[in-house]
Amino acid sequence: MGILSGKKGLIFGALDERSLAWHVALACASAGAEVVLTNTSSAIALGTIGVLAKEHDMLLVPCDATKLDDLRALFARAQEHVGGKIDFVLHGVAQSMNIRRHKRYEEANYNYFQQTLDVSALSLHKILRTALELDAISEYGSVVALSYLGSERYCDGYNDMGDAKALLESIARQFGAIYGAHNKTRVNIVSQSPTPTKAGGSWGGLDYWYRYTDQLSPLGNASADDCAQLCVALFSDLMRSVTMQTIYSDGGFGRTVLARGARL
Repeated sequence: MGILSGKKGLIFGALDERSLAWHVALACASAGAEVVLTNTSSAIALGTIGVLAKEHDMLLVPCDATKLDDLRALFARAQEHVGGKIDFVLHGVAQSMNIRRHKRYEEANYNYFQQTLDVSALSLHKILRTALELDAISEYGSVVALSYLGSERYCDGYNDMGDAKALLESIARQFGAIYGAHNKTRVNIVSQSPTPTKAGGSWGGLDYWYRYTDQLSPLGNASADDCAQLCVALFSDLMRSVTMQTIYSDGGFGRTVLARGARL
């Protein structure tokens, strides 16, 4: 309790109660942090993030994380609200129109592909670049971006999101070195088990893959709350020496060939 007391955080990507970012926001607030929420105007209108903000007294600021002007305005508004610099940032933004439109990887629409990379990966670059230019993240701050094992393995149907997550993880490592030298801020990745979010629901094979990974993971799939608690730990001062890492919240699946007792 109180592991994040006094810290101010900015969380990108919460949409509804299924969102990983939603669970992270609640966990951070429970750990004592003051949280600012952000998503696009359309996501705010379509989702229930406004309910989360109202019920837990969190500032909600519309922002398109692919637009630098929006990001500059967001950081200015967030810092004004919390009365200083931001201590931690969660990147929970992802979208693939190729998956939504059921395009196979080999027939990808390239306009959609570019959107996938921009929204799901380059947005992290833009967020961290903007924060660096504004010196908006405090010394010994922490940034976490959410990823998936499809960044390094073939997962049927994961499509261009696999490419986007690979790029996301590379961006985190690059900026981890830059921010470490700048002000000791850490940048890490949490690679989460398949989780039935709204975005994940567009992946046609999610139900099968969820059951498969749950069977093979020695601890079973990690829940959204498991992911949130790991993010809280990474945001805390207990993890001051951890940066540029991909940390797996997946019950051991990523390091397992076949789990004892798996029923396949």
